[in-house]
Amino acid sequence: MAIGIIQKKERLAFRFDKLGLVIAILVLYGAFVAPFATFRANRIIQGEARAILEALPPPLGYGLLALVVAGAVIAFGRTPRLLRMGVALAALAALALLIGVAADHLTPPDNSFARVSPASGFWVLVFAFSLLLADALTRLNPGPGLRLLVFAGVLVLAGGMLVTGRWDDLSIMKEYANRAELFWTEAGRHVTLALGSLGAATVVGLPLGILCHRVERLRAGVLNVLNAIQTIPSIALFGILIAPLGWVAANVPGAAAIGIRGIGAAPAFVALFLYSLLPVVANTVVGLAGVPHAATDAARGIGMTDRQRLVAIEFPLAFPVILTGIRIVLVQNIGLATIAALIGGGGFGVFVFQGVGQTAMDLVLLGAIPTVVLAFTAAIVLDALIEMTMPNRSRGNAA
Repeated sequence: MAIGIIQKKERLAFRFDKLGLVIAILVLYGAFVAPFATFRANRIIQGEARAILEALPPPLGYGLLALVVAGAVIAFGRTPRLLRMGVALAALAALALLIGVAADHLTPPDNSFARVSPASGFWVLVFAFSLLLADALTRLNPGPGLRLLVFAGVLVLAGGMLVTGRWDDLSIMKEYANRAELFWTEAGRHVTLALGSLGAATVVGLPLGILCHRVERLRAGVLNVLNAIQTIPSIALFGILIAPLGWVAANVPGAAAIGIRGIGAAPAFVALFLYSLLPVVANTVVGLAGVPHAATDAARGIGMTDRQRLVAIEFPLAFPVILTGIRIVLVQNIGLATIAALIGGGGFGVFVFQGVGQTAMDLVLLGAIPTVVLAFTAAIVLDALIEMTMPNRSRGNAA
């Protein structure tokens, strides 16, 4: 019995976290193996990789290494959740600040041609500590308000770096400075495509979903058609729409005047609208089907009409599931709107494809990073809203 107690104490003395082991490996790889920053004499030539101690002044370099190693140790063990969240936030803040310092440190004075970019080690460290932060938040199981507060803090940190000019020497910011006006124009087009197609799909999809729920014979046919549309690759669907919309523009009076053409925003908008219909319609059907029969029977028993039951009972109970479909659509459309640049639809894809054509990775990032931030923001905000609207305020995932 004594031997068993000793063995149990030995097991308790050394406890490591399985996910933390992966995070620790990523952190050590990003800090000691992969380069932290890339220096290029201009935006075209091949870059020179620089490790942390080469990219930063020695005190800051050793300080960052000490912080990330401490983070790896904390991630590896079964440490308190608040400590894991705190070290993750501290490491992310340090990385955000020091990548700007690295750009300033590596750029020669009065040299407007040199380019400094975050290298693979920086991105691996950001991913690893973001994963640690997400893991800590999941274990803390906070309410939606606290999650939004943490995310808002991350956005404020990034905004502070931008406003104070800490990142101005980074290559991506130099690309932005050369295209600031175009960037905000394309940002407006990107958001308009994503939100506009979502709005149109919601206006059409909600009544169609209600109709499919009420008329069972209609349900299978509509959902099968919408499923078939989802299987068409986005570029192919954009191409398919060019011919009919071109014909409409040429033969329907006033169509061209309102922007309907074979290329441009019109086919992109229609394609995104078609892709959006399935999640909205399907989740409306599932949400309404999941309304407890006892609730509808009670409403019927007190004399409510079909319309009154739908508005006052069924739709509010189904709303979290319907909102889940809208979340899927919005995140999907933010990503797919990038492809619209191939047919002249604008959006952040303009920078992505220009960067690919010019072999300029920082120009690609100028389009890709805002797209990811928009999609991530939409997902987090709508996830919180879904949880807030669930009748029992449960913290499980919506169906």
